[in-house]
Amino acid sequence: MAAKFMTDAWFNEVDALIAAAGDLEAPAALHDLVLNVTVTGTDEGDKNMAVVGGKFERGHHASAPTKMTIPVDLAHRIFIDNDQSAGMQGFMSGQIKIEGDMSRLMVMNTVQPSAKQKELQAKIKAITA
Repeated sequence: MAAKFMTDAWFNEVDALIAAAGDLEAPAALHDLVLNVTVTGTDEGDKNMAVVGGKFERGHHASAPTKMTIPVDLAHRIFIDNDQSAGMQGFMSGQIKIEGDMSRLMVMNTVQPSAKQKELQAKIKAITA
C-alpha cells in the first residue's frame, strides 16, 4: 500500500528502501550536498527533511548551508515526479523560498543521478501516494 508523501509512514518506507539500496554510487558533486527542506501544507503540518548526498533524511542538519521552504504539492512534483521544470516555475513564482547558499541548489540541477539512484527514485515513487 502506498504511503502519503511526507507522512511518518512514508519516511519509514523511504528509510527502509534507502537502507536496502546500499551504495547508490552518487556522482561526486552530490557527496557533500546537504540541503534542508521545510515542506509546508502537509496533513501533519510543516515537515522538515534534508537531502544529504542525494538521499532523503528526516529533520534538518545543522551544517546545511541552504534551506528551501516549499509547498507539499510542489515538493511532490520535484522530489517524487522528478519534474525539474516545476522547481524553476516554483522558484520564479515565489512558491519556493531559499535561504543561504543558492549555488548548492544548482548542483542538483546539473548532476545526472546514477543508475542506482534512478532505481531508488522509482521505488520511492512506487510507494508514494
